[in-house]
Amino acid sequence: MTTTTQKIPSGYKQTEIGVIPSDWSTKQLKSLVSEVIDNRGKTPPYSNNPDVELIETTSISFVTKYPNYSKITKFVSKKTYDNWFRAHPIKDDLLVSTVGEYSGSSAMMGENRGTIAQNLIALRIKDVNPTYVFYWTRSGNFKEQLDQVMMSQAQPSLRVPWLLNFYLNIPKPEEQTVIVSVLSDTDLLIESLKNLIKKKKNIKQGVMQELLTGKRRLPGFNDKWETKKLGELLDYEQPTKYLVKDTEYQDNYTTPVLTAGKTFILGYTNEDAGIFKDLPVIIFDDFTTATKFVDFPFKAKSSAMKMLKPRNKDINLRFVFEKMRMIDFKLGDHKRYWISEYQNIEIDTPKPDEQKAIATVLSDMDTEIEKLESQLTKYQNIKQGMMQTLLTGKIRLLTK
Repeated sequence: MTTTTQKIPSGYKQTEIGVIPSDWSTKQLKSLVSEVIDNRGKTPPYSNNPDVELIETTSISFVTKYPNYSKITKFVSKKTYDNWFRAHPIKDDLLVSTVGEYSGSSAMMGENRGTIAQNLIALRIKDVNPTYVFYWTRSGNFKEQLDQVMMSQAQPSLRVPWLLNFYLNIPKPEEQTVIVSVLSDTDLLIESLKNLIKKKKNIKQGVMQELLTGKRRLPGFNDKWETKKLGELLDYEQPTKYLVKDTEYQDNYTTPVLTAGKTFILGYTNEDAGIFKDLPVIIFDDFTTATKFVDFPFKAKSSAMKMLKPRNKDINLRFVFEKMRMIDFKLGDHKRYWISEYQNIEIDTPKPDEQKAIATVLSDMDTEIEKLESQLTKYQNIKQGMMQTLLTGKIRLLTK
C-alpha cells in the first residue's frame, strides 16, 4: 500500500496506511480475528414462526451501531438454528455485509440474538477492543481500503480474504477504551436525538389527524367547514419557463433545482433566468402526485411538475398542502393526474382564520423538527470528524 511523502511530526511515525503516533502499531485485520463465521452460499429453511431472527444485510446500515431487528422479515426454527448453521454470532462480534449495495456496512452484536444470513459474516475479535474495530469500519481509512478492492468489481462484492488483509491502527488498550467511550457517548447522544425527532414526528402526525379533520378544534373556532374541490382552491401553472437548461449542477451555485419526489433538491444551478419566485408554492408531480411545499426561489427539472397557488387570499396554501398530504390516492395508468382526476378531489375546509391558525400550529411543529434534524446532522458530522482524528492519533486523549 503506497503512502504520500510528508513531513512526519515529532512523536509520530510512517506506516502502511499513514502517519500515526509512535506508540501505536499497525496490524492487518486477520491478526485480530479468532474466528470468521460465514454462512454464504447456503439458504436455510425458513420458519413461519418467529423463533430465531435471521439477520440480513438490510438490517445492517452505514449509520446504525447495532442490527435493526425491526427490519427482519425472515426467521428460522430452533431446530434449524441448532443443527443447520456452521456457527452463530455472539455479543461483541463484528458483522460485515459482503454482497450488494451494503457491501462493507457493519454492525456490532449488542446481544446474543438471532443468526446471520448468507451475505453477512461475523468476525470474532481478539487482542483488541471489538468496539474500537467497529468504529474503524466507519472511518475514512476503512472506506479508502474498501474502495480500492471494490473498484474492480462489476457487481459489488467484498471477499473475506480482501477484508482480512485490511490494515488498521492500534493504540494501547487504555487509549482504545477512552476512544471507544467518547465515540459511544456521542452515539448515545445521536440516538437520543433520533428518538426525540421520531417522537416529535409522531406527535405532529396525531395533531395533524385531529386538526385537519376537525375532530379537534382550536380555541375560538366553531364555524361549520365547507366541502370544496382542490381545483376550486388551487390554480396551477405549467413549469415550462422555469425549466433548467444545463444539468451540470455544482454545489457552489446558488439556485436549487427541484423535483416533487423524494430527492427534492437535485442540485444547484447558476442560471439566473426563469427562476420561480412567486412564493410560497406547492410543487406537484403530475405523474406520481407527489407534493412539496416550497418557500424559496428555485428552478424546475421536470415538465410534469405543476406549480399550485391559491386562487384567492382567503385560501391558506399551507393548510391545503397539509390536507393534500393526507389524501390516499391510488395511482393507475401512467398519465397526468391533476386535470383529469386530482383537482376534483374534495376536502373539508374551514374559514380563512381557522385555516391560518391550523397551518401555524403545524408549521411551528415542522420548524421545531427541522431544528432538531439540523442539530442531528451537526452531531453526526462532529462524530465523523472525531473518528478521523481519534482513530489516526491526530488528537490524543491519553498521553504517554
